[in-house]
Amino acid sequence: MEPSPEPSKVVCIGSATYDSIAVVRGAIAPDVRLAAQDVLQGFGGPAATASVALSRLGVPVSFVGGVGDDEQGRSIRGGLEREGVEVSGLHVVPGARSASSVIVVDAETGRRAIAAFAGASLAPALRPEDLERCAAAQWVHVDQAGYPALETLRREGIQTPVSLDAGNPVPGLDLAAIALYSPTESALQAAFGTGDSREALRRALAAGARAVVVTRGAAGSVAAEAAGAAAGGVRFSSASVPDMGEVVSTLGAGDVFHGALLAALAGGRELPEALHYANAAAALSCRALDGRSGIPNAAEVEALLARLPEAE
Repeated sequence: MEPSPEPSKVVCIGSATYDSIAVVRGAIAPDVRLAAQDVLQGFGGPAATASVALSRLGVPVSFVGGVGDDEQGRSIRGGLEREGVEVSGLHVVPGARSASSVIVVDAETGRRAIAAFAGASLAPALRPEDLERCAAAQWVHVDQAGYPALETLRREGIQTPVSLDAGNPVPGLDLAAIALYSPTESALQAAFGTGDSREALRRALAAGARAVVVTRGAAGSVAAEAAGAAAGGVRFSSASVPDMGEVVSTLGAGDVFHGALLAALAGGRELPEALHYANAAAALSCRALDGRSGIPNAAEVEALLARLPEAE
């Protein structure tokens, strides 16, 4: 009898996409025909890419989401399976088309335009086996497509801490259900009506989140978590992005950051150290044009961290 697979430490719920990426040189504007320097197919989706990052970093992970019964859906499943992600929770939606994106990247500026088709990325109701995986995990990680699943988790009494990638708008967001809230800096400021990031972090904690991690692109990341009265009720930490030289693409770097952050937390690192770990993993992922092939393994991240100053 074969041994049972190791239980997943993290369950990622949300979007998985099939992507077409074109690299051009010149402004992306209406009615302009540009010659592509490169074109490739790849995979994306915030939760799905986070699951790949977790797997490469040695963390057992399951992905729960939806795909269509089409060739793209089969490719999405195969891509996750090859990365070691457990995919029995990847639902096939009969008659639906899989989520996909067309991404055009300006080679000179790194800016990109994305046309996203949601398709079957919103999974149907969670099945009993999906709920069992979530109950047994250390973390449940959701993106904007996976957030509605939290209502089912709460109704079933599942207490596993929830991490939210809030880089995209999340309708009806209730931070009382979120242990780790992770928006971009612009999304955080917009959500809490202030251009002062520290004040916005305080407001997010007051709204119910147990910890808040904000990604700031090349400026790194900052975090806030509840602390004692001596610290003014909030403990702040920050981490810079390692200088990796030439950046090929930042596509998917935020998703990798979220996966690596959970890998570090699941491995017992405190939040300030976990920020440095996640920044290092995200920086290394920028070695490739697509959002996944540059994702590092744990040894690569540790080797980079060994060359950097220790987290404060």
